[in-house]
Amino acid sequence: MPRSIGTHTVAQHFEDRSPAVKATYKAIVKAAKRLGPVTEDPKKTSIHLNRKSAFAGVATRKDALILTLKAARDIRSKRVGRREQASAGRWHLEVRLQSPSEVDKQLMGWLAAAYELSA
Repeated sequence: MPRSIGTHTVAQHFEDRSPAVKATYKAIVKAAKRLGPVTEDPKKTSIHLNRKSAFAGVATRKDALILTLKAARDIRSKRVGRREQASAGRWHLEVRLQSPSEVDKQLMGWLAAAYELSA
C-alpha cells in the first residue's frame, strides 16, 4: 500500500526494526505517561513526545533507538552520547537505548525533568 506524502505513523518507524526497539519505545512512552498527558507525534525521521511542546524525540535504528531529551543543563553521564547546547538555558541530550531495561530510575529522572520543561 503506498504511503501518503507528508503523513507519517508511529508504526512506520518500527518497520524492519528488531522487536527490542519497539519494546524499548513502549517502555519510554509508558514511563512518560506516568508523568501526565503525552501525545505521540510521528515525523519523517523521528517521533516527538509532547506535553505542550516536545520534551523528547525518538529516532529508531535497526537494533536500538536514540532518545533525545530536552534539558535545562548539560548532564555529564557515560549514557549521554551526544550533547548540544540549543540556547543559553536549553540542551538536547542523546541517549542510545537497546532494551526496555535501560528505561531505569536515572532515565526516568531525566524524562521527568524534560517533561517539566514542556509545561
